[in-house]
Amino acid sequence: MKKILPALLIIVALVVTASLVIGIKKTKTVDWEESFNEKSNKPYGVSVFYKELHHLFKDSKIRTVYHQPGSYLRANSEDGYGEHVAEGSYIIIGNSDYLEDDSVDELLNFVDAGNTLFISDYYFAQKIHDTLNIDVDYILNEKDSISYQSLKYIDMESTIIDKNMGDNYFSRFDTINYNVLGYSKIDYKHANFIQVPFGDGNIYLHLEPKAFTNYNLLKENRYKYVEGLISYLPKNNVYFDSYIKIQTGYDGDVEKESNLSWFLEQLSFRWAWYTALIFGVLFMIFNAKRRQRIIKIIKPLQNTTIAFVKTVSNLYFDTQDHKNLIDKKITYFLEKIRTDFNLDTSTLNSEFIDKLAAKTGKKKEDIKTIIDYINWLRSKNEFFEENLIKLNRHIEAFYTT
Repeated sequence: MKKILPALLIIVALVVTASLVIGIKKTKTVDWEESFNEKSNKPYGVSVFYKELHHLFKDSKIRTVYHQPGSYLRANSEDGYGEHVAEGSYIIIGNSDYLEDDSVDELLNFVDAGNTLFISDYYFAQKIHDTLNIDVDYILNEKDSISYQSLKYIDMESTIIDKNMGDNYFSRFDTINYNVLGYSKIDYKHANFIQVPFGDGNIYLHLEPKAFTNYNLLKENRYKYVEGLISYLPKNNVYFDSYIKIQTGYDGDVEKESNLSWFLEQLSFRWAWYTALIFGVLFMIFNAKRRQRIIKIIKPLQNTTIAFVKTVSNLYFDTQDHKNLIDKKITYFLEKIRTDFNLDTSTLNSEFIDKLAAKTGKKKEDIKTIIDYINWLRSKNEFFEENLIKLNRHIEAFYTT
């Protein structure tokens, strides 16, 4: 051991020296990508605005939408299978061009029913332009990279947006029925924030999404401009359209980042972690040989069936494989019906519901609820935790009532 100790000290010294040299020489570059990601702390992420929503809309329910608005709003309508009826304000910051036509239709129906849509982006989905009869043009900033943002009906100084090579503005819109609420100025003022009455609700379209980013919200008093923009929205439920679904194909199957990822992004923490790992490996190497072998303790055999079931179920749940679990629960439920009531479950129609209700003595409405929900699940390609929980409640209710 005495011969190994000097070598161990040399290795430790080399690791510490390397970490210090890299830490001194490494220059951290700033990522100026305009992602508008609500999870990003980079300059043009919107994590600050996302976290402040609870303060901007006190006593209101804030929901983050990880799906296409079309499927989400249909599911959470009066005739849908969602947990609530969507009412309030739907907010989209940047990246609105991903919207498909059916999502635009559902958003317009949402507004027509008396709700609010707020979009801040450079351009909008083509169907929005066509439906609302608006055009957006671009003006190049030839003098510097600064534009001035102002609100028409709110008494406040113009807000500077720097690092701005140009401005987008509304070049065509219905000047009689649409209300101009704000302007952007480079050489002259042009409308960049309008209110569009639509049915019983309102659509607010804004053309400078950088105002909502971390960089601008944390610089000087620029946050007041965003407060002014948001002040037009009613104090009601808020649906925030997540950027993350764009990264994962709109299906809402968002990959959760490791809790260690933030630490690994910090140079000092990263080297501390690597050093600890190296020490751990060295400790295991030099302590692999023990003076005496471990005397095994032979424990009596235990019934581990319940523990095994818990382990397997936790494994499925932790992997977020909701589709697999839902398929298995439906399969086992139908197998139970075939075994207990000798019914053919290949076709789950009204005739099957009548037969099952007759054999079980349960209310036909209760049987129809669970069978309709199973048929609905079989028609879907994406599943979420709430779907699994709701299916489990229906099955438990079937056996207990």
